[in-house]
Amino acid sequence: MSARARAGGRAGSAKRPRAWSRVDFPSDRLRAWVRVALSAGILALLVWRLGDDALRAGLAALGPGPVVAALGIGAATTVCGAGRWVVVARGLGLRLPFRAAVADYYRALLLNSVLPTGVLGDVHRAFRHGRRVGATGRAARAVLLERLAGQVVLVGAALPVLALAAPTVAAVVHRAEPSGAAAAAVLAGAAVIVGGALVWAVVGGHGRRLARVGAELGREVRAVASAPAVWLGALGLSAVALAGYLVLFVVAARAAGVAAPVAVLMPALVVALMAMSIPVGFGGWGPRESAAAAGFAAVGLDAAQGFGAAVAYGLLALVSTLPGAVVLLADRLRHRRSAKPGGRFAGGKVGDRTTADDQPIRR
Repeated sequence: MSARARAGGRAGSAKRPRAWSRVDFPSDRLRAWVRVALSAGILALLVWRLGDDALRAGLAALGPGPVVAALGIGAATTVCGAGRWVVVARGLGLRLPFRAAVADYYRALLLNSVLPTGVLGDVHRAFRHGRRVGATGRAARAVLLERLAGQVVLVGAALPVLALAAPTVAAVVHRAEPSGAAAAAVLAGAAVIVGGALVWAVVGGHGRRLARVGAELGREVRAVASAPAVWLGALGLSAVALAGYLVLFVVAARAAGVAAPVAVLMPALVVALMAMSIPVGFGGWGPRESAAAAGFAAVGLDAAQGFGAAVAYGLLALVSTLPGAVVLLADRLRHRRSAKPGGRFAGGKVGDRTTADDQPIRR
């Protein structure tokens, strides 16, 4: 066998670890475009049925005051999310400095906002953390558990809010037949929530993947549940973060011209936040707007106003993640310095982008 053949065999047998943030061709790329098309199609349907005035009102929400508020509220909620991640990771025996967690969380939020499915940023920070500590599986489960804590608090807050709003919703349902726009908004919201959940769980194969890690995750859940300081800290920080999201949604609604009392808005805002949790579409766009329009219509408000408020929230939420761009830029500059001859990390192989912070911890 020739030297070239032996070298080719060795190269073929050495499998490189798959980067979780990489998009595989062509299936994953096709799914990404399908999600983008889904978001665009839902938004186009809402504009067609509800008119473009609400869309323009949402786009006009990017004034100086709302932008400053979004950055401030986003900083508070990001710190809470990063703190929750630190609490859960340390509860699972993983080292995670708070400063690094804040930077990684900002990066993840930005990637979640601009990439399909809305979870690729979380996958990236889980992989990055796992590579640093040498325990990729446990780091991934730590991210899953800290996000699960946020969802538990969201659902726990939604139940009493929706229960209190039930009489209002019943009164709206029993009134005269709703307008075609409101009915279309309600149907679109229900279709997106139900259909999105089915697509995510069945077509994407995520149900099978979650089943495969069920045993390991169960052990981690029991470990966290047996440490009150861990789960109380995670749930408490999640509650503070949820309050920040709702405050930002109220700011967005006011910027879009919605003058209804906060108590009336709250059920619709909670429904919109829950719809955003479904990893379907592009950066939350589409499910959030349809759910907000349906929620506004259900409590007797104008569905078009709900659409505009959700658009404003989406824009302000994106603004709140912009510090993540600074983190990405710093990463890029550090990688460039490490690639220079004689640089800090010049001892590695050519093309190796692993930094000192990414090296596994020696135990």
